[in-house]
This record gives sequence, structure tokens and C-alpha cells, in this order.
Amino acid sequence: MKAAGAAPSRFMDRLRNAGVEPGDSDELRLNKALLVFATGLVSVASTLWLAIYWSLGPQLSATLPFAFQILLAGNLLLYLKSGNFDFFRVGQLGLFLFFPFVAQWSIGNFITASGLILWGLLAPIGAILCFGVRESFAWFFAYVFLVALTGFFDYYLADAVPAGVTPIPIRTSVFFFALNFVAISSMVYLLLRFSIQEKQKIEARLAEAHRLLQIEQDRSERLLLNILPGPIAERLKNSSQTIADGFADVTVMFADIVNFTQIASGMTPSQVFAMLNRIFSLWDELAEKHGIEKIKTIGDAYMVAGGLNDSRADYSAAIADLALEMRDLLHRDFNVNDRHLDVRIGIGTGPVVAGVVGKKKFIYDLWGDTVNLASRITSEGTPGMVQCDVATWRRLKDQFVFEEPQVLYLKGKGNMSVYRLIERARLAQQPVLARNLAG
Repeated sequence: MKAAGAAPSRFMDRLRNAGVEPGDSDELRLNKALLVFATGLVSVASTLWLAIYWSLGPQLSATLPFAFQILLAGNLLLYLKSGNFDFFRVGQLGLFLFFPFVAQWSIGNFITASGLILWGLLAPIGAILCFGVRESFAWFFAYVFLVALTGFFDYYLADAVPAGVTPIPIRTSVFFFALNFVAISSMVYLLLRFSIQEKQKIEARLAEAHRLLQIEQDRSERLLLNILPGPIAERLKNSSQTIADGFADVTVMFADIVNFTQIASGMTPSQVFAMLNRIFSLWDELAEKHGIEKIKTIGDAYMVAGGLNDSRADYSAAIADLALEMRDLLHRDFNVNDRHLDVRIGIGTGPVVAGVVGKKKFIYDLWGDTVNLASRITSEGTPGMVQCDVATWRRLKDQFVFEEPQVLYLKGKGNMSVYRLIERARLAQQPVLARNLAG
């Protein structure tokens, strides 16, 4: 049963691909398949028509049908060998158009031939399917002209009976009128059905290709948003200009894992990666929770910034909360921090320049004195300590608890005061707790 069902399927596949070239468009593939399909239908139908005609008594010369079959098959073989589809479609449609008229003229008139010229309608219909609407008009005009010409001569020669012509019984004539209408209607239906089925398959392939393309675009979008902030990604997609923005006030934070190099030296590369991935992934979640933009990781260092977008007006406080939660995560969750790592954190507030660097493997980064200051404060910190510059302390001193300032010598800066962040002030914890519960 499977073999019997597979045979028609294989035949239809060969039919669809007859004469098809690898570089053909879907539309051209469909045109070729339609005309080959029409050739097969006409060839089979004309043979059956002649057999039925003979079985009912009237003897029609086989010369014309045989010549018609030879021309159809010869043109098809020439096309399959040469690949010249333009010649093939003109030749086949020409045969579809002229042969029914020649056959009817050889039999007699509209009545005796049972409207055989109706088969010529396949030519303009085939032209619509294989040439297009505009090009099909000439074929339709030729068909109408030949019908009118045939009708004109049949009208004026209606009373003349050619010598040697055997009268065709009225029942036979009526039968073939019905047969011709059924045959042409069936072929037109089958051609249109085949055309629509193939177009639906093409549309399905296009829809699937579009779906896969959309999946790839969404994946690329997610990858891009993992590298760049949303607004920057949109600007980068819509413009090739350099992206560099100045911000008057941004809070920058660096977090550096203490003694990471020494600890990692006793681990395999996969263990090092797994450990960093666990920690940084959880820090990413915390940054997202607080509406803070992650900038990058550099080895075992983690950099974020607030104030680059409108997600939070109190970005400095959000950075401070994030710093405390990042530190506390390492101190309390030893499933994440099984090596008992510690972290030092530095925070600075001030102007920065933000932009995209490079054309390949680009990165969104920050530059400026504020960035350098936050980095230096981090480097001079001690394990478990969160330190802030004066600008950050002034902004947060009423919301957080700080130790007394310490003077540190910072490379490239000289002596500067820094403040150690301890915790949120108790009066300031209530709105933060409510906001976290609401989130």
C-alpha cells in the first residue's frame, strides 16, 4: 500500500521538477510545472477523445491526432534537453490554440464537431498561468478571433454539405458536446487546482523561511541586547554613525573578586568558568532587579553604571543597594560561592562619556575621570568593603550609613577622601522594602 501511494507522489515530484534549473525562482518553477502538467493532460485527453469517438461509430482520420501527439511530445523532449522554456511555452500554447480549430474544420462545423474548438480555450488560460495577465491578452484575442472566423464561415456555409462527408448522428454530436465541455472544464479545474496547490506550497515555504528568519532575528536581537543597552542597540541598527554620548551625572561601580587569580590557579579552566558564571549570572539578576545597566566584565571584575537611561531616577541609591546585595550574596550563599571568595567594591559619581567602540566585536563602554576614580577606589579597597567617593557620599549620606572618611592615595589622583558604605539607614529601609515587595 505504501509503494502504491508513493508512486503517484514520485510522479508528481518528477512533474514539478521537469526542466527546472537550480537557479529558477519559485514563480518560474511553477510556470514550468504547470505547462508540463497541461501537456500531459491534453495528451491523455485527446487520445481518450479519439478512442471514444471511434467506439461510437464515426471514423475520424488518426493523422491529425497522431501529428498533434508527436508535436506535443517532440516539443517537450526538446525543452527537457535544451532548457529553452520560452520556446517550449510558445510552442505548446500554439498547439493548444490551433489544433482544435484545425480538427473542427476537418470534421465539419460547430454542430458536427460538437464545439471541438472549445479546447482552444486552454491556450489563453495557459498563457495567464505561464506568461502573466498582460501577455495573455494576445492569446485570448487570437482564440476569440478564430472562434469568430469559424462561426462566420459555418454561418455562410451552413446549407452546403461537402461531398464525401458522413453525417454524424445527432446523439453522437450531443454526447460529444457534453464530453467536450466536461473535458475542458475538468482540465481548467485541474490546472487551476494544481496552480493554487503549488502556490500554497510556495507560500508555506516562504512562511516557514520567514518564521525561521524571525527566530534568527529575535535571537540576534537578544544577543545584541546582551551586549548593548536597548536604546543604543536601536541607534546602532538604524545608523552607521559613531555613537558617543556625554552624561553629566552617572554613578559607576566596579566589583573585584579578591585573590581570584591565586584561587583559580588550582582549578581547571572549566571549573574557573563555571564559578565565575554562577557568580556573574546572579549579579546580573540583581542588576536587572535594581534597574542598573551592566557595562562589562573584565576577567574577575564586574562593572555597572546607573544614570545612563531613565529606568531609575535614584540610580545612585540603586547602585549602593546593588553593591550591598552583591557582597552579601557571596557571604551567605556558599552554594554559589563554594570557594569562599570575597569582593571589594568601589563607587564613583560624576560625568562620563559613553559609546560603542569598534566595528567588529564592538562593546559599549564608559570613559572619563569618574570611571578611573571608581576603578582606583576598588583597587585600594579591602575584602568585603564597599567604598564611595565624596560625590556619592554627599548624595547618599541621608539614606545610608557610612563610616568616617579615610584618606587614600589613589594612583593618578593623589590623596582623596573615601567613605565606606555600611548599610541602608533604618528610616530609609521601609520604602526600599515596600518597593522590593511590589516588584
